[in-house]
Amino acid sequence: MSEPTRASGEATGPAEVSPAVVDPDYPVEPVPPGARKSLFSLSIVLLGFTFFTPTMLAGAQVGAAFEFWPLMGVLLLGSVVLGVYVAVIGGIGASTGLTTVMMCRYAFGRRGSILTSLLLGGTQVGWYGVTVATLAQLIAQAAGWESDLVVRLLMVAGGLAMGATAYFGYRGMYALSVVSVPLLLVLAVWVTIRSFAETDGLEGMLAQRPTASMGVAAAVTIIVGTFVSGGTQAPNWTRFARTPRQGFGASAVAFLIGNMLMLFFGAIGALAFGQADFVLVLFDLGLVAWGVVFLVGNLWTTNDNTAYNFGVAGAEIANSRSKKPFVIGGVVLGTLLAVTGIYDSLPAFLGWLGILIPPVGGVLIGEWWSRWRGGVPESAMRVGAVRWENVAAYALGSVVAWGSGELGWGIPPVNGIVVALLAAVLAGRLVRRLTTRGAEATRSA
Repeated sequence: MSEPTRASGEATGPAEVSPAVVDPDYPVEPVPPGARKSLFSLSIVLLGFTFFTPTMLAGAQVGAAFEFWPLMGVLLLGSVVLGVYVAVIGGIGASTGLTTVMMCRYAFGRRGSILTSLLLGGTQVGWYGVTVATLAQLIAQAAGWESDLVVRLLMVAGGLAMGATAYFGYRGMYALSVVSVPLLLVLAVWVTIRSFAETDGLEGMLAQRPTASMGVAAAVTIIVGTFVSGGTQAPNWTRFARTPRQGFGASAVAFLIGNMLMLFFGAIGALAFGQADFVLVLFDLGLVAWGVVFLVGNLWTTNDNTAYNFGVAGAEIANSRSKKPFVIGGVVLGTLLAVTGIYDSLPAFLGWLGILIPPVGGVLIGEWWSRWRGGVPESAMRVGAVRWENVAAYALGSVVAWGSGELGWGIPPVNGIVVALLAAVLAGRLVRRLTTRGAEATRSA
């Protein structure tokens, strides 16, 4: 990948961007060289994003269907598929210096990108509400609080606290992650050691037999689905990388290694203790206080990244240089979803977004391959209302992802990514060829 673009112009020209004070996170502009971060800093922030309790639940679900060594192979395969995809799009983010939603503006057009911004921001608001509700319910369970009012007050407190670090942007997320990530990792490793001791070591773990049935394709689909939507928004952080290689490496560390570790910890805990929830494993070990610490740190480091995502999505839609009003608005909305109980109906909706969002990444990779490998060209800054060729490529990828899920063929998110990528490359070449012919015909006339 090429070095980061040095473009300094705004997305659609300086006159079109709101005159608010420039946000140090540059939500609608390329991140300048002086604001770039180190590989360590990026890796810590992204690891905080991928250290997520529901990922452990996915690991436990897959772990119940395989013997030990086949399980390790399935976890590795799924993590490689997810990690390579996110690393590629993360490297593109570093190359352009742009958020995912701003790259969508160049790929789909000013108006065409509104749909993708709503999808990318909307799914994050939904996840924010689900995570706030999960946090409050498990804390209440650990403390023995049965009052519904207390649970809802915990939701409000948790929602506001988690949004605070996102409000302060990259600096706030880094400060939280640099403390919580090592703590969570040490605790998870310790419990894994206890899990092996519970089954009398590796021999006992190898003797465990599956209690559920699942094919390899279905297992990989679950693993990839844990973070393919969030991973599509990795450029929101990797755009701070000093080089595309650093953006690629930080994404690989988080989404291949970090995500696999979370899956592994969840699977091992389930095999040893028969518990699908890592927090409940800690409770079984008598570590209630540590379980609460783990839960808060685990969910907080993910949810502040979630709030950051819908903040930059809102800034793109409004063409605002500040993401902060949209962080506040999304936090309030996500918390209301939790408090009102609407989150109970969100999983099916979020499952649909797992089909609809990955093809966005496919189009962006195809666009980079065919047009952006030397950085976002200046001509892209003067983008039109809708780029129909990429809208069509995205629609085709989404239909294929949905259809393959219905037919049980392959890995739906991956199918959507690949089809959208290829369609974007082919459509882009066809449009350029037709444009060139039209220009030649005009000159000859």
